[in-house]
Amino acid sequence: MATLLPPPKRPKLYHGVAEPEPEPLKKSPNIVVQFVNEHDGTPIAPAVNLPANVAREGLEALVNQLRTKDDDEHVPFAFHVALPEAAATPNAPTRIVISKSIEVDVLAHASHAFSEEDVLVVRCAPQSVFKVRPATRCSATLSGHSSPILCTSFSPTGNLLATGSGDTHVRLWDLFTETPSHTLIGHSGWVLCVEWDPLERKLSSGGHDGHVRLWDPKTGKPLGDAMKGHSKWVTSLAWEPIHLNSSTPRLASSSKDGTVRVWSTATRKLEYALGGHTASVNVVKWGGGGLNGHGVLYTASSDRTVRVWDAREGKQLHILKDHAHWVTTLALNTDFVLYTGPFDHIGKRPSSDEEAGAGQLGKFVATLRGHVGPVYRLAWSADSRMLVSASKDATVKIWDLKTYKIKSDLPGHTDEVYCVDFVADKVVSGGRDRTVKIWKN
Repeated sequence: MATLLPPPKRPKLYHGVAEPEPEPLKKSPNIVVQFVNEHDGTPIAPAVNLPANVAREGLEALVNQLRTKDDDEHVPFAFHVALPEAAATPNAPTRIVISKSIEVDVLAHASHAFSEEDVLVVRCAPQSVFKVRPATRCSATLSGHSSPILCTSFSPTGNLLATGSGDTHVRLWDLFTETPSHTLIGHSGWVLCVEWDPLERKLSSGGHDGHVRLWDPKTGKPLGDAMKGHSKWVTSLAWEPIHLNSSTPRLASSSKDGTVRVWSTATRKLEYALGGHTASVNVVKWGGGGLNGHGVLYTASSDRTVRVWDAREGKQLHILKDHAHWVTTLALNTDFVLYTGPFDHIGKRPSSDEEAGAGQLGKFVATLRGHVGPVYRLAWSADSRMLVSASKDATVKIWDLKTYKIKSDLPGHTDEVYCVDFVADKVVSGGRDRTVKIWKN
């Protein structure tokens, strides 16, 4: 019996037109690539032969496989190829950034400086140089204040800690020995905020007495008289970033009186005051961008707004109005690099002010839910991957900003936690129980 064949399929029609012929696959050449470290030019691995049309994401995965470091953390990379001097043109980029593939961005570049037969030296720049480990345990409890601790701040090098308390004193702690080094006496009311100069030369404090004071952290002595001007208590302090002013950075203070004042630390006089808020200004931050790179001031207030100001002339740039209640705290993901200034992980110190200074508004992203009481203070980790929060519910929580969920819950305080700070792998917190707690991994 003969086998019956199925009838032929009907050809597909696209709006009455026959299906177009598939385009033949374009053959991509193979090239030899040497991946090197952008910082020092050392090879990451031996040269490899790969297709030129491998996407940038594929190059990133390959470099992560070739790295000799024994960790399971995927590091994002940016890639570029340096143009030869002969092919460079005046006032034009001297490097070719690989955003799609080597074939599209390098071989097809208008300069025609590279061919398939060249050994391409691709420079790899890690976009996340290090990773901060979340704190999981309390490593030390520091006692000494006789009233609730209202503010804490690590020094830029991470070697010292400043705490302010309701006992009107500021205490400096040596974190190598975890003992107090100086007690700073001068405020006549609660000390509500402390902030370090970016080069660790001075410490500023603000209190319930409405005064702003400067201190020498080496001797524990005040630097001149208090700077007076606020009619109510000082709520927050912020130093001008080191790359904007390395010799005499200015200091901004916010207050319950609804104003922000910017002070010259050289003359100890007021430069200008910002008076746009209609209620208490709860926090001020000094950012490094702004118009022509002169810096910006961010202020958060009980009038439910966050305002952005030009730090050079004090002009208002933007008003952010999405909060439904008081804005009690504010944190920038650039806080760590602005705060630590020129100090790095190997302990290098700048030899001069000039060496120290050589160095866009976003939208709502997510709401982090987990605390059962008001949140008093926030601080970013150095790698911007985590956020730590202090709350009235007596807990400190560390949040993973990739998943927007709690990464570590740190119970240990017996009452409200008023302040928190993050430096390297350490977290410090203080609160109504009159103790300072240091948390580590």
